[in-house]
Amino acid sequence: MGARFIPIAEKFFVSPQISEKDIAEAKARGVTLIINNRPDGEAPFQPKTAELKAAAEAAGISYVDIPVSRAGISPDHLDAFDKAVLDNDGATLAFCRTGTRSTMLRALACARAGAAADEILNEAANAGYDLGPYKRMLETLAAQKG
Repeated sequence: MGARFIPIAEKFFVSPQISEKDIAEAKARGVTLIINNRPDGEAPFQPKTAELKAAAEAAGISYVDIPVSRAGISPDHLDAFDKAVLDNDGATLAFCRTGTRSTMLRALACARAGAAADEILNEAANAGYDLGPYKRMLETLAAQKG
């Protein structure tokens, strides 16, 4: 069984770890950008970034590596995420071990752009991710935009 592509918003999916076999399904779903939020070597037998990137590019899908370690998400991660998504016209698939880091990265980027925290939290919850403990952080980021 391949990875699950979980819709967070229109044209934005998150997923647990993908494999090269999942690239064709991503393309069939209109994915034109894959964002890898998982550092290489995080777990044994994890597919290598270079292999996934080569498979994605061979399928005509852009691939961006924005690894988020246990140290957390930094402004540099948000900047790289914003640039990648801004440059993409089709659907985006972001993945990590479970999809949580990818969901959180998108949530923080949306808040930094001024989106309402409740809207962000609802999108994540509808996809099965509880970001409730981060509500104040999302509100603070959104308020800085205004």
